[in-house]
Amino acid sequence: MKEFLIEDLAKIISARLEQDASPWAQGHEPRVTSHAPCFTGVSTDSRTTQPGDCFFAIDGEIFDGHNYIADAFTKGAVCAVVSKDTQFTGGALLKVPDTIRALGDLAREYRRQANFKVVAITGSVGKTTTRQIVYHVLSQHFRVVQAPKNFNNNIGLPLTLLGADPEHEIVIAELGSNYPGEIAYLTRIAEPNIAVVTNVYSAHLAGLRDLETIIQEKLSISEGLRSGGILIINGCLDRLVGACRTRNTAFITFGDSDRCDIKAQNITYERFGSRLTIYRAEVSLPLPGRGNVENALAAWAVCSCFRINIEDFAHALKTMPAIPMRTELLHIGKLTLLNDSYNANPASMKNALDILANIGSFENRRLVFICGDMAELGPQSQDFHAELGASVAQAKVQLLIAAGEFAQVTAEAAKRTARHDLQAECFKDTASVCNNLQKFIKEDDIILVKGSRVARLEMAVEKLRQLFSSDVN
Repeated sequence: MKEFLIEDLAKIISARLEQDASPWAQGHEPRVTSHAPCFTGVSTDSRTTQPGDCFFAIDGEIFDGHNYIADAFTKGAVCAVVSKDTQFTGGALLKVPDTIRALGDLAREYRRQANFKVVAITGSVGKTTTRQIVYHVLSQHFRVVQAPKNFNNNIGLPLTLLGADPEHEIVIAELGSNYPGEIAYLTRIAEPNIAVVTNVYSAHLAGLRDLETIIQEKLSISEGLRSGGILIINGCLDRLVGACRTRNTAFITFGDSDRCDIKAQNITYERFGSRLTIYRAEVSLPLPGRGNVENALAAWAVCSCFRINIEDFAHALKTMPAIPMRTELLHIGKLTLLNDSYNANPASMKNALDILANIGSFENRRLVFICGDMAELGPQSQDFHAELGASVAQAKVQLLIAAGEFAQVTAEAAKRTARHDLQAECFKDTASVCNNLQKFIKEDDIILVKGSRVARLEMAVEKLRQLFSSDVN
């Protein structure tokens, strides 16, 4: 982040100075001096605060940042933005009604002053993988910064933008949503030059209600586009394309359909990857499944906007690394493991099971699915978990280990639908699964691990490491 005057921050976020901070004097308006205090970074976590930071005290569900203001100043913070009265007297405090809103206001202004271009990516599935592919390719030609992990909400997006330095040319951001209006708010902070909708499926239904609401929410990313900006959408989803047309929004499409502007042809799904043709160029994708083909096409659509040619894109894609906890291929002893434990919804579950089935078609080994609940699906949760069971059977899974509130629903639907011998074991939580893995897993199994974040299925992955090998290739 570039150096920023504290008094400029006060104006941007309409803050009131609460404590004396030389050369400011309490009770007087901030004034410009040759030694005006500055900050050079932003922090919302006192544990990682760096010297020169501005600390934003955020009142979260678990922690209240106002309790850690002193810790932040001890770490070297030069000012703090607060929304509550505090007894702390050791530095400059800027009082605002809402510190999260203030963080967004600062990020918007910082973005407007910067010279970098912004790529903003949303979608029900594939945001992170698409972001990672775009970053992997563009970083070989430009100075690029991307969202750390999945920083895609009203705290993470501003931190992504504020994490860009003056020398960066491109920022790649994710925009997520749990309720209507969230993406419209985020896109007006990011003001993207390029906006991408990877797809729209049933997800976060507890807050977004139905697919039509999800479509409108995702398409609202276009509301923040800068003049001359480009909207890129998945052209294989008719309802998404139709909704885009009714908005009278210009857009380009990607997909494996002939009607798409950017399309893949001659797609071949291999054991742990795919081959396809784009503009007559052979592309080898070292990420498995149809979903990753779509992610790669979305990424190519973005990269082409920066005048990357298809040959350079294809060459860069060959060295694309696995993405942790997203169909990440691991070899643990003789086990083959697909670690997709970061999150889950009905569409991503179906895609992951298709990948497992495809791998199984190349090898005569047992297919195992360690499954956690899909969260935030509202009143339709039971129906979606029953549909998941049918997908488990269709993928010819031979051992299902299910954990969570809907484990029994998934297991019963899987056994009812299966036309082969399917063993199902149900547990109340992931800890119980871990305590029983050694009873059920064989050393040469092919295993998919997937569930929503609340299931914390990475614990099962770690347990498998402990049981079957000390080395992971």
